[in-house]
Amino acid sequence: MNRVTLFAVLIALPMVSPAAAQAPKLSAGEAWLRIQHRYTSAPPPETVDTLKAGDPATPVTGIATTFLDTMDVLREAVRRGDNLIISHEPTFYNHRDEKEFFANDPTYKAKLAYIEEHHLVVYRLHDEIHADPAGDHILAGVYEAFGWDKYPHPGGANFVTIPPITLGRLARTLEARLHIQTMRVEGSPGQVITHVALLPGAAPMEHQVHALNQPQVELLIAGEAREWETVEYVRDAVAQGRPLALILLGHEASEEPGMEQCAKELRELFPGMRVDHIVAGQPLWSPSHPPAKGQLLPAHSKP
Repeated sequence: MNRVTLFAVLIALPMVSPAAAQAPKLSAGEAWLRIQHRYTSAPPPETVDTLKAGDPATPVTGIATTFLDTMDVLREAVRRGDNLIISHEPTFYNHRDEKEFFANDPTYKAKLAYIEEHHLVVYRLHDEIHADPAGDHILAGVYEAFGWDKYPHPGGANFVTIPPITLGRLARTLEARLHIQTMRVEGSPGQVITHVALLPGAAPMEHQVHALNQPQVELLIAGEAREWETVEYVRDAVAQGRPLALILLGHEASEEPGMEQCAKELRELFPGMRVDHIVAGQPLWSPSHPPAKGQLLPAHSKP
């Protein structure tokens, strides 16, 4: 290559200022602070939204949101190049991720070792994404997934009025829309539903029963409930002739859309950063809906 050609090549190369070349990469801890402030000005008291594993000084290569950072989700994050994991639910099988019980447990140790080996950093985003004064982002994501985001909420954010539909048809529609494997329903399939209470996740029995007793409410849609609490309450109510019904979507199915919504919001918060939503998938299956052979993650995981 002669001098003229070399000079032309050098001119064509993009110019990078010394300051830009030496700019430090965003650390996981710095990214986490920005995420927290996106939803609330300060964490709620006794929050579980804390670091679960990894070194917060680790430079971020990509962000993955998920309902729960299962082993398959962690492996998929590594495959995609995402090392900051934002999980809605616990990493280590209990609400506060307390590790004493699992200290010598082989499943716990293997999961922690994988996180450390691949330099992942895991934070939980639970309390704050629900507590934004502007509205519950998990709930907003679920309404959008249902196609109910434009319907009125006369009793507050957790209550919605929908066009009349039978309980059986509504259950089948939601089952198909959310790819649900183990939906459970209590009530008469032919009952016409218009007024719905929506409590994603695992709300306490008192909250679920209170929602069922609000004026005009005919149906509670929840993630899960203890079978000897709200489930039996609704069964007795139906036996007494009260027009009530219950749909249990499963905890993951009822909140995963909210973490997909979170990914959309983090793309706005971190322009230029890779942000993926990785679907955790439902942990249980029924004989009529067995998992596909070799399927680790649902096909609707989104980059």
